[in-house]
Amino acid sequence: MRNLIRRFRESESYWAGLARDLIFVAMVLIVFTSASKVALGTYHPMVAVESCSMEPNMMKGDLIFIKNPGPGEIITYADGIKKGYRTFNNYGDVILYYKKGKTETTPIIHRAMYYVRRGEPMWENGPAAPHDGYITKGDHNQYYDQTGSISYHTPVKEEWIIGVALYRVPYVGYLPLIAHSVLPMPENS
Repeated sequence: MRNLIRRFRESESYWAGLARDLIFVAMVLIVFTSASKVALGTYHPMVAVESCSMEPNMMKGDLIFIKNPGPGEIITYADGIKKGYRTFNNYGDVILYYKKGKTETTPIIHRAMYYVRRGEPMWENGPAAPHDGYITKGDHNQYYDQTGSISYHTPVKEEWIIGVALYRVPYVGYLPLIAHSVLPMPENS
């Protein structure tokens, strides 16, 4: 067995070289995803910003690193003002969540403005919240997500939250955005 491994490692064959490269890439991915899960609590620690709704604090094409929040770890805009806690040049945490909990939709990355309990008005003179959750808004947007089509009258439940934004890398997010727009979409059969 050792002899076979040695021959594979020392082979100058194109196919052996390709296999070694693929094994190396697989090992790097395994180490990266494992380290990401341990350090950030998620196997998917990065997301590309796809819209301008968080400008000027997050720009389209930014790559955002996220972490999985523990229970009660999200600090809203309202609580951030009281505590002096700021992220991305404004008060409170920016969260990544599934719109109405639908995992097949593109996640939304907006600021958690405040938390409402079931039956409380979602905003001043607004409708009662159907369940506990966060009222959210893009920094560039005028209205809460819950007043429009993003999450109409539906606060963001804790279990819909994918992560909390940690930091951004400008422009690098354009790589996956371009790849997704250039590659053909699979057809429904």
